Amino acid sequence: MNFNCFDLEDKITLITGTSRGIGKDLAKGFIEAGALVHGMSRKESTISKEKNYTHHIIDLRNKESIIKLVKEIGSSRRKIDVLINCAGESIQIQNKEVIDDSIKTILDINLLSPYYLCTSVAQYMKGNGGSIINVTSIGSMFGFPENPAYISSKTGLSGLTRSLAYDYADLGIRVNNLVPGYFKTDMTKKSFDDPSKRKDREKSTLLKRWGNPKELIGPAIFLASNASSYVTGTDLIVDGGWSIKGL
Repeated sequence: MNFNCFDLEDKITLITGTSRGIGKDLAKGFIEAGALVHGMSRKESTISKEKNYTHHIIDLRNKESIIKLVKEIGSSRRKIDVLINCAGESIQIQNKEVIDDSIKTILDINLLSPYYLCTSVAQYMKGNGGSIINVTSIGSMFGFPENPAYISSKTGLSGLTRSLAYDYADLGIRVNNLVPGYFKTDMTKKSFDDPSKRKDREKSTLLKRWGNPKELIGPAIFLASNASSYVTGTDLIVDGGWSIKGL
């Protein structure tokens, strides 16, 4: 097999949510794979001084800021090869009350910002075999308690992927979902630190453990590279077997 199909050397890659968690690990993994990474988040990142990494502090709730930044990167680089929408927000609603500001923040970051990023990068990807990867969640497939805004946003993002895969196919742009299960991150720390919840989630997987964010690097490289040149509009599920577990 020719493993050059996984090559990301000098691929212009945009990744959101790179100040922590999965986004940060994906950025580090793509840098090691030779990509030229532009990270985006509302805070500074500890990998800002890494070679071949440029960090952009941005409010992903602001449409105009997104469009402006993509234009700056696309114009200076003359193309964009990969976009990974990884930034995410989750706010549990235990009292079942509707909290307008919280819900709007989640939808802005988890669904609307990926939409604006996708539509903005398309003009710099067309004809170059670009790849868009939307990081969703098994929450887009199943019901989970006390998190309706997050579940709704990730379900919407999953649908956006299928829609754009159809619309962008003629431009040579592939669009896919990377679907994580439970990974140990800052966002899931509260559940992980609760012995009962941690054990329940371990039992729900076939591999009997939580995922390490670094275990998403390989699947993301597959979707970003020519190794997946005939893959679009689909879900790559990385959940330790959660979604197919029976008894």
